[in-house]
Amino acid sequence: MSAPSVRRRAGGARVGGFLLLALLPLVTAGCSMSIPSWVPLLGRAKAPGPAAEAPKPAPPASAPILSSRAQLEVSPDVLDRVICVVNNDAITQYELDEAELYYLAETREPMRDGEARKTLRGRLLQNLIENRIQLQQAERDKVVIEDAELAENIADIMKKLKAKDEKEFEEIIKVQGLTMEGVRKRLREQLMVQRVIRRKVALRISVTEQEIDKYLAENREKLETGLTFAARHILVLPDPTKGEEGWLEASRKADEIYAHLLEGQDFIDLATKYSADASAKDGGSLGKLKKGELAADIEEAILRLKPAEASTPFRSQVGYHLFRLESREALTGEALIQVRGQIRDILYRQKYDVRLKDWLVEIKQRAIIDIRM
Repeated sequence: MSAPSVRRRAGGARVGGFLLLALLPLVTAGCSMSIPSWVPLLGRAKAPGPAAEAPKPAPPASAPILSSRAQLEVSPDVLDRVICVVNNDAITQYELDEAELYYLAETREPMRDGEARKTLRGRLLQNLIENRIQLQQAERDKVVIEDAELAENIADIMKKLKAKDEKEFEEIIKVQGLTMEGVRKRLREQLMVQRVIRRKVALRISVTEQEIDKYLAENREKLETGLTFAARHILVLPDPTKGEEGWLEASRKADEIYAHLLEGQDFIDLATKYSADASAKDGGSLGKLKKGELAADIEEAILRLKPAEASTPFRSQVGYHLFRLESREALTGEALIQVRGQIRDILYRQKYDVRLKDWLVEIKQRAIIDIRM
């Protein structure tokens, strides 16, 4: 491709792109915007303040944009050095350098060198390429962001930055090395990409009730982990001085107690009378429990029961046990509705990630990408 055919995106393509990317994540519509940790001045500055108000350079809790930008080489050669052409759009070295600095500021990682840095810059370049291809797709699909929608999103950002009016907003972004023109352009582009992703990805995904049922059946045990159950307990201890004979006596005693239960005698009365456990004074009550609070074999024996059902004598390393399940929370009613909603979100996100990845592969395969690094 000849040099004159390469198009550079002006007016904010270099300045402020990553700030707006952070303020407007490229996900499905409706997700909230957040201010990244590496923009300490945003939301605080009323006007360009004295140097004393800026974060101290070491150790940086976060990296302000101006200090990061000052590290960039801004010679005309770097600004215009094309490192990749995506169809007829150019990506410059300046954009990649800026992407690297913002990545390091956001992750608070030290500057890498050697192969590690080369790998990182390669990954960041791929991100820039994908963003550029998505914007080109939005332009081909004639996605238009009306001025009113743009103004609404700017107002939302102003609110998050606690700017009381546009003049104060301009002062805040000026401190960050940005211009209103650049902010509007970048925000418009990101809204265009968000719109095309919604058309090509989000609106083509559905989650059926059958898929939710299947996930629920396969993961019910995990989903019920936080639910509680209540039980009562009778413990019969063997006489430690009698060896195996002591265990036989304890077994006979446990069978006798179980026979009383079958006759209809009250579990609470029998626990109070016969149990060697500390819970005997409370009628054998173990209170409310969650999965994992009891030994696995004992818990399994209890949870096999139906409410108000007593177990047959159960031997453990301690002695013989009899349990009665008092109650057990289940995924029903409002709890089930809530869980099904969460499952729907999980399955939607899984499908969304796969669909987005496939779509990005598809549009990249159609693009002419000339990397010149």
